[in-house]
Amino acid sequence: MVEPEGSGSRPTAGNGAEVNSTSSPQAVPAPKKTQIPDSPPPKKPGGSKVRGSWPLYLIIVAVAGIVGTLISWGFLAGNLAALGLPDPGPITTAGLPFFRAAGWIFASLAAGSFLFSAFLISPKVPAQSPAAGGKKNRRSFFAPPSDQTAGEDENETPATPESVVAARDRDTAARLSAAPLTVDGHLASRAGSIAAICFGLIGILMIPLVLSDVSGQPFSVAVQPAGWGTALDQVAEAVAWQWAAIFALITGVAGLFTRKWITQPLLFLGSILMIIPLGLEGHSASGGNHDYGTNSLLFHMLFLVLWIGGLMALLAHGRRLGPDLDLALERYSKIAFVAIIAMAASGLVNAGVRIQWSDWFTSNYGLLVVAKTVGVIILGLFGLLHRQRTIPRIKAAADKRGLFLQVAFVELLVMAAVTGVAISMGRTPPPAPENMDLSVMAIAVGWDLPKEPTLSSVWTMWRFDLMLGTIAILMAAAYIRGLIKLRRKGMPWKNSRTAWFLAGCITLGVCMSSGIGMAMPATFSMHMVAHMILSMVVPVFLVLGAPLSLLLVAAEPGAPGRPGLREWVLVAVDNPILKFLTHPAFNTIQFIVIFYILYMTPFYETMISEHAGHLSMNFVFLISGYIYFWEMIGPDPTPEDRSTLGKLGWLVFSMPFHLFFGVYLMQLNVILGEVFYSRLELPWEIDLLADQKVGGGIAWGSGSFPMAIVFGVLFNNLRKEDRQKEKEIDAKAEGDGYEDLDAYNAMLSQMSNRDQQS
Repeated sequence: MVEPEGSGSRPTAGNGAEVNSTSSPQAVPAPKKTQIPDSPPPKKPGGSKVRGSWPLYLIIVAVAGIVGTLISWGFLAGNLAALGLPDPGPITTAGLPFFRAAGWIFASLAAGSFLFSAFLISPKVPAQSPAAGGKKNRRSFFAPPSDQTAGEDENETPATPESVVAARDRDTAARLSAAPLTVDGHLASRAGSIAAICFGLIGILMIPLVLSDVSGQPFSVAVQPAGWGTALDQVAEAVAWQWAAIFALITGVAGLFTRKWITQPLLFLGSILMIIPLGLEGHSASGGNHDYGTNSLLFHMLFLVLWIGGLMALLAHGRRLGPDLDLALERYSKIAFVAIIAMAASGLVNAGVRIQWSDWFTSNYGLLVVAKTVGVIILGLFGLLHRQRTIPRIKAAADKRGLFLQVAFVELLVMAAVTGVAISMGRTPPPAPENMDLSVMAIAVGWDLPKEPTLSSVWTMWRFDLMLGTIAILMAAAYIRGLIKLRRKGMPWKNSRTAWFLAGCITLGVCMSSGIGMAMPATFSMHMVAHMILSMVVPVFLVLGAPLSLLLVAAEPGAPGRPGLREWVLVAVDNPILKFLTHPAFNTIQFIVIFYILYMTPFYETMISEHAGHLSMNFVFLISGYIYFWEMIGPDPTPEDRSTLGKLGWLVFSMPFHLFFGVYLMQLNVILGEVFYSRLELPWEIDLLADQKVGGGIAWGSGSFPMAIVFGVLFNNLRKEDRQKEKEIDAKAEGDGYEDLDAYNAMLSQMSNRDQQS
């Protein structure tokens, strides 16, 4: 860590190692190892210790909670009258919005702190890989492509993306994986862990508070042991808080025992996971268009915690006088810019599906939406301009960070107030929709299906899928951006890869936004069509596009001691967890077992009954299929390089299980999801058992097209491997004068002579 000016210490690099001073000819001794937990806190130039940031965090929590409480209390009478509930008392009236707002601030602090320790500042990257001098050729993660001729002169061979990847820092992933956190990284991680634990404890407290709110019981009654069972059995929001608390406590406790950088991305994912249950319930998860409401709310919440939490972590880092503030500011500014756009757009979409335009300025709910949206846009633009002016100043002189700290603190206070406004919306019912005559299907699924899906009619029904449709567009845009960067470098890229990846994005978007995606929740047969496309077609197309290779070549390597996107991707690919997941035994089993667990247990009925279940299944299908086909046929680097013949063996091994699954469904006479499908009241007659058998036939026969592509790729790879081996044998024979062949012929001659003599 860099000491501030006036401390009298040696200058240090970003990774904590001392550097040579140009004014001193003497060699600088190697630095002593420092235990992170026992490292002394940094000091100001004047010599006094930098104060901790928890008082500031608590001020932000208080502002968000008080604003939410005041607004909720002001609308209390009208809200209770609209909901037809008695007053639950002052503890619930004040405590519910206060702790809900406090919980979101703590969730933001947890996500922002882990984001900070993982991606905004640099760890102590060792100068040499810990494995250096140990095992050689442990695996061919960075090996040149199999069709590259051995012994070719690199100066005469045109540079390819794969050869560039092979030539760059082969031990980068190992060094970064082994890197410990800096003092500032450890402090940020510890703040994230404590914040996650606080969020988990608030989640437990919210269970009786939510029961008191929805039932009108006083908190003293709802908090009794009997009330907890009632809340978790009958109140969806209470169940959501329960799961949020479980994920938060696991993340927080795990974070207290970690000191390596490699754990921080996982903790960051845990901090995101703990807010997802709260996005899958509430106003957005019920009624018509609830898929738009839920999906937009998930986007909104994700970028909310990144926006607020990232700035809180930056503020704490600036107060600690930590290094890399310019780097952290630059990276956070990009995240904040995307967050502002995503929050404003998703917030408007979320409100638009629940209230009419005429209610935006005439209802309490509409006024809160307008106030929150205006606050987000103004605050976001203000913060963006502030950071653009501050970053060059901090790069020029470290003592300019005082201006950033002052403005950032004011910005955070306004953020907290905006959060309080948003939280008060959770207790404010939206105006009644103009069309109260919603069909059973619109309530259960989110939309109406006007006609029976057939081979032709599915292309006449369209409804954009806000989640996977948006992801498909973003993936295509990111891939094209990578191609543009590659072209600027003058490097080639196979057009076939581009065609495969864009075909995967188009297939994903069209599948989920056409009649296939619309009918997926309504009938078993169309569910199976979408399932097969998501798990066996889209992943095949995407992996053949080699997106990781494109990213590794297009992204610039990070500066020494400052790993960036390229280094993070290398570690994401080269780590023990992914190595285990992509092992052929586990990979094959996970791809097969998902089918059987979902359709041979009561799990299926539970999943199709809620939008959260549909959303989870879609992501599981995509991720499971991508991992399977990435290891099987993907041209991208994988943790372990395995022979094509072995992959063919595993593929042949798995095929009977896929075929048996389809046959099982065709012979099954028990209707899966019968209760849910029967109450949809579809506008056409449907035989649920016959439809299920059609779905089984689809599962049995739909794998032919993707499997043909897979077999074709594997046989082509096998041909390339044989050609490579032949070239290696020929090169070796020419090098040693065909000694092996002469020895073999001599052995045959001796055997022939012995036979003649006998």
